[in-house]
Amino acid sequence: MNKKKVCIIGAGIGGLTAGALLLQKGYSVDIFEKEPMVGGRALSIDMSSHTIDSYKQLLARFNTCIVFSEPTLEDIFKNKMLDGYTLDLGFHMIGGGIIQKLRNMIMEQYQNITIYESRLFEQKNSHFGYFVTTADKISMLPNILRLLLAGEKKMKEFDDVTITETIKKYGKGKMKDVLELNPRLISTINNLGLISTGEVFRTQKDMRLRGVNYPKNGLLTISQTIAGYIEKNGGKIHVNSPVTKIIIRDKKAEGVIVNEEEFSFDVILSNIVVQKLFTIADESQFPGEYVTAMKTYEGTASLCAYYAFKQMNPQLLGKSFVFIARNIGVDGNDAAGMIDFITAKPETGLSPASEYLVQAYIICTPKEARDRTILDKLKKALDKNLQRIIPDFQSQLKWAIYPATWHLDGVAKTIHHLKPDIQTPVENLYVIGDCVKAPGIGINCAINSAQIIQKILP
Repeated sequence: MNKKKVCIIGAGIGGLTAGALLLQKGYSVDIFEKEPMVGGRALSIDMSSHTIDSYKQLLARFNTCIVFSEPTLEDIFKNKMLDGYTLDLGFHMIGGGIIQKLRNMIMEQYQNITIYESRLFEQKNSHFGYFVTTADKISMLPNILRLLLAGEKKMKEFDDVTITETIKKYGKGKMKDVLELNPRLISTINNLGLISTGEVFRTQKDMRLRGVNYPKNGLLTISQTIAGYIEKNGGKIHVNSPVTKIIIRDKKAEGVIVNEEEFSFDVILSNIVVQKLFTIADESQFPGEYVTAMKTYEGTASLCAYYAFKQMNPQLLGKSFVFIARNIGVDGNDAAGMIDFITAKPETGLSPASEYLVQAYIICTPKEARDRTILDKLKKALDKNLQRIIPDFQSQLKWAIYPATWHLDGVAKTIHHLKPDIQTPVENLYVIGDCVKAPGIGINCAINSAQIIQKILP
């Protein structure tokens, strides 16, 4: 009996995990990727191999650019200050719960991944401590248990309730701090009036209320490990192979065109951002309202920062800090962010010996990510919160760069605009990745979408 043939467009985390899971289900899998490497946005860059121009060009392909740097980016590259560093495209962390899913998915291949984990910390005036302490957990225990034990029916009751409303009802003591911060980090949206309580609770439950994780040698390690699993188990990954057209006849997807050659498939999964679906699919094969919705979805955005230090307080190594910058004039007024010292651990292999890499980000909208005045406020907020943790950070700083990304998560999941369904109106055509209706954001959403498609397909 011939295996059913699946085509996956895009070798990002969503496409790779879907490929691995469908191989386990007995499908024949081909993945086509336009870039010369796997990973999509989950990309780690060996900075020693880049010039200033090649780095800028790479960032531009992923809707990112460097808006600030210390010293100038020209001087940083001229003096080879980035040699020996590995940087992701922008700030990335992996939420709790996903690591176990990865372990279950790729089994023995998982031993190639080393994960470092941190609970969330906050700076409290002259000292730092857990964002949520044991005492906080005890005081919030009734609400935590209610969340962990709630079924999907209960979650749906909260889908149309904003976090703003939930704070008014339940936001007392530490619970208010948690409800102001976690939903922003979970959704990459600052405006609490746009965030669905049901979606936040659903995602928090999926993350199992754990901390954050980051892999040794950068995020690309995960993509490469999954890719290795796919190829070891008979799947094929074709890099430098952009799909130029999805072949659709009578509202049924039948294949793709790659390098002017036609390939037939039983199932096609698109892992590209949904806003670009109709650059390769004939929109006349879809309902008009579906086309309009897909084209007009808005993504999320952020300003990131990478700081390189000559010295580092050993107590900070391996810890991830969270913060809210108040009253800075963004949509939602306040902006949430993180400053991560997991990347500063020498064991991660991301920086030269005796140097320390810190990654950070602060949330904004795509429009704000293009506004120099707002970006300047966001940069100052990042630096200010870093200074709270390291008062003399400027004297220890070797260099800093600030990438702004105006299309981070594929689709912003708001209370008014839910992400699109994985099943499209066209037979045998599905969309996966961080753009679609699956719990979480970014990598979490992408992996969850792959698990959903595994259940959907027979």
